[in-house]
Amino acid sequence: MTETPIRSAATIITLRNVNASPQVLMGQRGSKAAFMPNKFVFPGGAVDADDSAIPLAKPLVQTCHARLLEDNSGPSPETLAVAAIRELWEETGLILGAPEEWQDAPKDWSGFAKAGFRPSAEKMYFFFRAITPPGPPRRFDARFFLVDADQLAGDLDDFSGASDELSHLQWVPLDEARALNLPFITSIVLGELAALREIQPPASVPFFKNQDEESLFLRLNGSEQQYQ
Repeated sequence: MTETPIRSAATIITLRNVNASPQVLMGQRGSKAAFMPNKFVFPGGAVDADDSAIPLAKPLVQTCHARLLEDNSGPSPETLAVAAIRELWEETGLILGAPEEWQDAPKDWSGFAKAGFRPSAEKMYFFFRAITPPGPPRRFDARFFLVDADQLAGDLDDFSGASDELSHLQWVPLDEARALNLPFITSIVLGELAALREIQPPASVPFFKNQDEESLFLRLNGSEQQYQ
């Protein structure tokens, strides 16, 4: 049996009204999607080869940068951050960036640059990591970043610039999100979000490491234990 390759992926969890009635941005994958059809997910997707060539206007905080390097033989922390920002832009039309001219922006980023921004990782925080289990036709090593919606540019309710990859884009009340049709890992991430009181780098980053031989629950910069 041919082993399914594991691709690196990046996702952004965006929270709105964090200190009042928090909402999280989610959308639904299509019924014909090869990976997780019909599931509600956060914006995100696979890292592209070109992501490594995109410079960040402002870097990740050092704590997050160091944790992204742990147990990582794949893309750099900067590339993962760029991929997450790009996926957010493509799938929702929302911009996470710093106001700055970008005259030599690649074609795929032209709308981002035309709006007057360059991608910025200054206030996006590495929050969760999961390698999807063996079995499905596609597998990913996904890094989840957390950001306050206040950091996004533009109208938070305007998804007119979004691609058609996600439907039913909406701000879901955090205490209602786990009732949606979710992937297992997404439900675990939402459980972690429920304990948040403010958006900052977490004390440690949960890592669900699904391997052919065993499944491990690790904490990057923390402890390790086996889970069922």
